Amino acid sequence: MNDILAGPTGLGTSAARIASRIAEPPPPVHEPGYVERQWGDGSASPLYVPVAERVDDALAAVVDERLVGWAKSCGFDDDESEMLGTAGFGRLAVLTHVDTDDPEQLLLAARLNAAWWAADDLYADDSERGATPVELPPRLALVMAAMDPVAPAGEFTASLEEALRSDKVLVALRSATEHLARRSGSVVVQRVCYSTFAMFVSWNAYAAWRFTGEYPPAWKYLATRQHDSFYTSMTLIDAVGGYELPAHLYYEPRVRRALTQAGTASVMVNDLLSVEKDAADENPVCNMVLQIAADRGCSIAEAVEETVSLHNQLVRDFEEGHKALQAVPSPELHRFLRGVRAWMGGGFEWHATNPRYA
Repeated sequence: MNDILAGPTGLGTSAARIASRIAEPPPPVHEPGYVERQWGDGSASPLYVPVAERVDDALAAVVDERLVGWAKSCGFDDDESEMLGTAGFGRLAVLTHVDTDDPEQLLLAARLNAAWWAADDLYADDSERGATPVELPPRLALVMAAMDPVAPAGEFTASLEEALRSDKVLVALRSATEHLARRSGSVVVQRVCYSTFAMFVSWNAYAAWRFTGEYPPAWKYLATRQHDSFYTSMTLIDAVGGYELPAHLYYEPRVRRALTQAGTASVMVNDLLSVEKDAADENPVCNMVLQIAADRGCSIAEAVEETVSLHNQLVRDFEEGHKALQAVPSPELHRFLRGVRAWMGGGFEWHATNPRYA
């Protein structure tokens, strides 16, 4: 007992023991670090990434199973729904949103990411699955109406509703956004909507480049890519965690810069692991590696090294910005930025272990 008390004993000393415990500093919070990770076939330089904070395949299986059932309810056939499950968007949510183990909260991210990816594949990127540059802009206009309902417009509303119900991608995006609205506030819903719509501007630029065959220099692609990055997925961090980062902090320039760096670094991982698939499309998809190689007339291997260097600098810049923002007295901001760091680490883990990018 004396060892447990580890302080003065006897009559009248209990208050002293309590005061002693209060005065003791709290135990240090474990801060996962950053590591250099090999990727692909191991021939390129490693990527500097945050440590993946949680790998829970059992929880991921639960979320992916629920995701498959949801996809079927949206109109995806059995094969398509199973493909969404195999793609592991539930696992992505579990790897990247580490401050909850509630499957329904994790489905906020799993459903929206699956729907965004479906739109990207079926509308924008995959020619074999019906993506055509000239059809992309009008398709995306309807996506905006599915996610952010427009005001009734008399007889014209019925035609819009019929269109929104007849396309499985639109049904999925509407359903995923409604799920988000039920579990978070209107501020977060609009934040997600408008980051998505900004992303669509970039998609339309890619479509124009593919249609004309006049591909952009790397600097212009990168400027466009920064609004089409995993920043959009990261807007869900507080919603999945069950809290809300106040708007004045979310849009504070230093916070937004850190988010942009994190989102762009994470999407550079996607470009690095997608380069072979992107180059093989009959209408090649824009990709940082391919744009650098075209600009400089260099090999793909050399362009890969430049992209790795860019990624690593973005992560280090985020790391420094995160440290500076720790001086801001806001528990919500600190939780959110830890969530951003966890998203980067989990996002790399997902890409590195996903059959889609093998």
